[in-house]
Amino acid sequence: MLRSPALRVAVRPQGFLKPGRNTWLSVMTYATAAKINLKDAGLLKHQGFIGGKWIDAKDKATFSVLNPATKEEIGAVSDMGLEETKEAIVVAGEAFKSWSKTTGKHRHDILMKFFKLMMDNADDLAMIITAENGKPLAEAKGENAYSASFVEWFAEEAVRTYGEVIPSAMMNLRNVVVKQPVGVVSLLTPWNFPSAMIGRKLAPALAAGCTAVIKPPAETPYSTLALVELAQRAGIPDGVINVVPTHAHLKDVGREMCESKIVKKISFTGSTPIAKLLMSQAASTLKKVSFEAGGNAPFIVFDDADVEAAVEGAIASKFRGTGQTCVCANRIYVHSSVYADFASRLAQKVDAFKIGNGMDKETTHGPLIHERAIEKVQRHVDDAVSRGASILVGGKKAEGLPGFFYEPTVLCDVDPHAEVTDEETFGPVAALIKFETEEEVIRMANDTDVGLAGYFYSRDIGRVWRVAEALQVGMVGANTGLISQAVIPFGGIKESGLGREGGPHGIDEYMNTKFIAFGGL
Repeated sequence: MLRSPALRVAVRPQGFLKPGRNTWLSVMTYATAAKINLKDAGLLKHQGFIGGKWIDAKDKATFSVLNPATKEEIGAVSDMGLEETKEAIVVAGEAFKSWSKTTGKHRHDILMKFFKLMMDNADDLAMIITAENGKPLAEAKGENAYSASFVEWFAEEAVRTYGEVIPSAMMNLRNVVVKQPVGVVSLLTPWNFPSAMIGRKLAPALAAGCTAVIKPPAETPYSTLALVELAQRAGIPDGVINVVPTHAHLKDVGREMCESKIVKKISFTGSTPIAKLLMSQAASTLKKVSFEAGGNAPFIVFDDADVEAAVEGAIASKFRGTGQTCVCANRIYVHSSVYADFASRLAQKVDAFKIGNGMDKETTHGPLIHERAIEKVQRHVDDAVSRGASILVGGKKAEGLPGFFYEPTVLCDVDPHAEVTDEETFGPVAALIKFETEEEVIRMANDTDVGLAGYFYSRDIGRVWRVAEALQVGMVGANTGLISQAVIPFGGIKESGLGREGGPHGIDEYMNTKFIAFGGL
């Protein structure tokens, strides 16, 4: 409940998910939630994929994949190790010899078939995402469309890997620059967007003429395996895509994918500490690297902002994926003159969320991925409260639901030095911090080691330009809470990573630039 009379709003008590409340989701039959009723059962694969064949781990080991909404097992996936990884890399190296020599038009045509298959099977692919990740089905369908948009975009980029002619200072010399695929690439993807991160990495690799070895996340491997099945149906040759699922051998598999001399590039999305580890391992062979690492996005609401639009933007940014996105707002700075209004409106909207199993059409927000995620969110909330913050909505683990659910939470009067401002929460907690001046809030927004995304709301055109340029991030949302698109260069600065994914820049990450001097003319 609110501690400050000035911010008292018509919201329910902290335990707002109580039986009988009309905001509480009518719970579906959770006993059957782990079952995935697909139109095409062939999309649900449980094995690794090497050289065009679905295979078990050599020791027949498997690991369980759980539905985070129910804690029930979806299935058991082959748990591959170092030997299978080495085999996959060698196979990819052999396949590169022929795939790299195909024309851009040939790769374009196959990728467009892949794109069409993703759209034709959108319902099944969304069901798989929801089952293993937990996000609502509508959001999962949006993710599939987002993932497919990268396949479509890079299909078109495959025929536009232009070189250039550089004017020569010598009469008998011509300078030509060409682009060539880098080689075998290692793709390491996260669980929060199990399909989209495959689309964003695999599509440009294939379009460039590279071959790939993929390590999907142990929490959500089924989306990757389903997409690889569709890629095969689209006509991707054997060996061009290989998948090594693993749980027990993460360190060995990751190290081999970084240190193998056959692998020429690594693309990783995940935490900053893991990105640093992979970068150190890749340094042994000076591979090309792309890292999209941790974020701690500021979200600023200035005194001249459209408050209602800012609230909607904050909800879109903060609570999409139940707060489990790398670009979601982590620190929400609100000018003192609009603070009470913003807090009241945000709390009321968050209080109306309906958490539950993503398969239920009434659900607006699903579970967190596992118990450790709940523990981290609770730690941040407890720390903020111990420093004087008040809970407007939520603030604890949800009761009465079998999965990993945490109540969507809004905190006000958060100390600028609370843990939630220093560490990415990756959960459904909106931490509101009051500020007075533009200079003050820019300083607080930039006071972090990472710099992936930042957001702000203002109707002053001069301020829009000043703040957009001043924020130390790779991507800025000015008067919008949603920035992700296939056509933009996605990536951060500082310890948020290196390189860009998407847009016309994305395919360059998978190509080498070669200069050729033609003499004797």
